[in-house]
Amino acid sequence: MNEVSAETKEKSDPQASPKTVYLTFDDGPGKHTAEVLDILESYKVPATFFVLGKYVETYPELVYRMHEEGHAIGNHTYNHNYDELYDNFPDFWSQIKETEEAIRHITGSRPQLVRAPGGTFGHFDETYFELMKQAGYSVVDWNVDSGDSKRSGVPAAEITQQATEVSSDKDLVILLHDGGNHGETVKALPDIIEYYQKHKYQFAVLDPAEKPVQFRVKNDESTKKKFQPSSKWINNVIAPNAELFEEGPALVIEAGKQVAELKFGEYRLENGQYIVPLRDVIEKFGGAVKWNTTERSAETVFGNRAITVRADEQMVTVSEHGYTAETDIYMENGVMWLPLRSLLNAAHFEVKSLVRGTGEIVVYAK
Repeated sequence: MNEVSAETKEKSDPQASPKTVYLTFDDGPGKHTAEVLDILESYKVPATFFVLGKYVETYPELVYRMHEEGHAIGNHTYNHNYDELYDNFPDFWSQIKETEEAIRHITGSRPQLVRAPGGTFGHFDETYFELMKQAGYSVVDWNVDSGDSKRSGVPAAEITQQATEVSSDKDLVILLHDGGNHGETVKALPDIIEYYQKHKYQFAVLDPAEKPVQFRVKNDESTKKKFQPSSKWINNVIAPNAELFEEGPALVIEAGKQVAELKFGEYRLENGQYIVPLRDVIEKFGGAVKWNTTERSAETVFGNRAITVRADEQMVTVSEHGYTAETDIYMENGVMWLPLRSLLNAAHFEVKSLVRGTGEIVVYAK
């Protein structure tokens, strides 16, 4: 079969859909991320960054910049450690959720895009793929490898060659790295961008709504021996997660003269109660939360009252006012959740009404 070059195809079929290239960067943010962002900004080109949770916590300002400059942010697990990710799905899941919360804390939204460290081939079995899909995520591999991480110190010229040596007219998802010692990738990036501009590709960010590029499952003993989670675990953990990405009403909380809003997916409704993440609510009201690791408790000031929420005792206290109340408190991936009413009551607010409007639910408390 004869292959048609990109240039020839463009001349013979001027009405063809534009070709798209997706620049993706793994393992950051890191010391070279700002340089990458500067280059992307200078060329007015968007990209997708698959970030590691441990570095999200180290470089929150870079994650914020990615978000503000219109790039897509994907989840690349917390620590990239294969031994902790690919023996059983619950461990992989734990790192996805921990990183998700770190990103959401900075950008206000949850990433649906996920890339498995090292790619899915040889790492994912059918269970990994299916459960991630059920949970609402889009797992994306790549179809062009720049080779910038195949060994230490790959030169820029080689990275450029590998990233542009393509024979297909299909959309291209290019694997690059901004984490670690990838200064040569930074040097190669302008040439890569200019190559695809010259060949009339459009640049875009990955979209979780589109069919992702994925490797096939490697059917050997390495994938057959993986621990399979129970049906109960799947029903309790995986199934509800997809609801986080569904469109629904925001929860608006009016406490006295203060107002805070939680987007759909940032709260949940259980047994007739709105369950909210303590830190997010307090910060949206302009306050702060201090976590006591030893006592597994959180301290904050809300409604001019010093409130302590104790996870182990399942209790909310306001010592100076002699207030103590038992309540359900949940610790999930490092995030403390509790009923909204319990928090409001501790701050000496009483819920007066709940009004459902178009696109929002408003809780009025005085």
